[in-house]
Amino acid sequence: MDIEYGTEVVDREGNALGTIDRVIRDSWTGEIRKFSVNQDTPGNELMFSPEEILVQDKNKIKIDVSQDDLIES
Repeated sequence: MDIEYGTEVVDREGNALGTIDRVIRDSWTGEIRKFSVNQDTPGNELMFSPEEILVQDKNKIKIDVSQDDLIES
């Protein structure tokens, strides 16, 4: 699985969360450990791991969280 910068990220209901702006890799294996999603609000980024991905295609990643889950945490 390859995670590309600028890919749109949506929650499990399909609501837009933002776009990928940073990918964090394991320095030994090169595997992706985390990626950040930049939202429109400055300083407001979300971090996810590849294990949280439900569905991925070339243009979009669906994450196994809802916007309500993000507000509660």
